[in-house]
Amino acid sequence: MEVEEVERLPRLSRVAVCGGTHGNELSGVYLVRELLKVKKKKKKEEEDEDGGAMSVLLVLSNPRAMQQCLRYIDTDLNRCFTHACLIGPTLDKTPYEMRRARELNAMLGPKGSAGAMDLICDLHNTTANMGLSLITYSDHDWICMHIFRHLQRQIPDTPVRYIHYDVTSKESYSLDSVGKHGFAMEVGPQPHGVVRSNIYTTMKSGVQYMLDWVHFFNSGVIFDGGFMDVFTVVKHIDYPRDGETHNITAAIHPQLQDRDFCLLRPGDPLFQTFSGETLRYTGSEPLYPFFINESAYYEKGIALCLARKRIKG
Repeated sequence: MEVEEVERLPRLSRVAVCGGTHGNELSGVYLVRELLKVKKKKKKEEEDEDGGAMSVLLVLSNPRAMQQCLRYIDTDLNRCFTHACLIGPTLDKTPYEMRRARELNAMLGPKGSAGAMDLICDLHNTTANMGLSLITYSDHDWICMHIFRHLQRQIPDTPVRYIHYDVTSKESYSLDSVGKHGFAMEVGPQPHGVVRSNIYTTMKSGVQYMLDWVHFFNSGVIFDGGFMDVFTVVKHIDYPRDGETHNITAAIHPQLQDRDFCLLRPGDPLFQTFSGETLRYTGSEPLYPFFINESAYYEKGIALCLARKRIKG
């Protein structure tokens, strides 16, 4: 990464930190609530060393789902931020999350406009053993990439990874895509509907170091270049299913469970059927699995995601 590319970018004056996009992912919910209490005590904007204000907007994204400790009420809010969803008519039968997405777009966007937030960090938990992962739609967003490198340096005891979803053929659909720059901060493993102190602390550190980096960036600090691993998503794999009932017939194999980002080679155990048979990975190339056995993805037909790892510099 070249320092000159970062130096030419405009300041990040407006940053949003969002929690509760999925109402049962509790680290982000409690962290945003805590940050709101801290902000209320300070009663002023954070300022960088140059005296220029950085406005940090703290957002609880899906209040109704949070109240009921559910992922969503009607539909997945984090799939409602395409332009088609955001500009459609709002009717009595419009799903709650679609209406809420339009409210958030008005607050944080509009998406694709000059008035959109400079940076959006959307907080998530996963039941998968993924450590702290930044998930983006770009493998060349220098802001997100330098934030990632900063987190890697500042949180050496926690695996920090950069996941790239390639959406060149379709539009991004998540909340963080409303901003000029944005990413999801995914931290796990943590059961949904539960808050674990160590996972909460990791997320809190990640958010604080991210805000620190923005302060440094806005005050003109020069950042070192370098190389980083990028995991680019290739495909998803569903569970084996019964042809008639569509019920799953196998679980993640014990040798694969909790081995997120460990190389999966052709022939490696993938699933174990409920009758005890081992089903092996039949792909043509070794790939890196993640979101292994994510509980929220059962309804989406995803047992795990597979990615290629490459070095980006």
